[in-house]
Amino acid sequence: MAASTFDFTHAFLDYSRAKLLDETWPRMRSTVESLTGEQIWWRPNEASNSIGNLLLHLNGNVRQWLVTSFNHHADARHRPAEFAERDHLPARQLLDQLGATLAEAGAVLTRLTADDLAATLHIQGYSVSGLDAIYHVVEHFSLHHGQILYIAKQLRGEDLGFYKHLDTTGRA
Repeated sequence: MAASTFDFTHAFLDYSRAKLLDETWPRMRSTVESLTGEQIWWRPNEASNSIGNLLLHLNGNVRQWLVTSFNHHADARHRPAEFAERDHLPARQLLDQLGATLAEAGAVLTRLTADDLAATLHIQGYSVSGLDAIYHVVEHFSLHHGQILYIAKQLRGEDLGFYKHLDTTGRA
């Protein structure tokens, strides 16, 4: 397909939605579901985050950068609280909350247009394009997804099995 007829807007939005909702989120959710409450709130030291804090943080980030900004709602995020939480909220509550936010984000990504990607948004004191905001969320989510999986591997002492299909040849 020639570049002049390729729909870059929908390709970018579809890939972003798929990366968040169909790839990283299911892996993260199943990994967290395999852990105990103690493991979800374990941290190696006070300078590091627990999986529970990372889930709260991801919920705040996705809600602020995608749901609130593109829906033009008032931003009520309290980012420091995401890292300060120490009450060991249940995993189910954290996963349900993040899952609901991701569903809202998916709906936003479904309806956006090229004009939305080019629009200027004001988020966390930054002026960014809509495209920048989406790219930030996908990148940020993937970064913390990797941290959560790494913590889980340390705690479980085993491979999580997401790439078993590559074990034989290195190809799917």
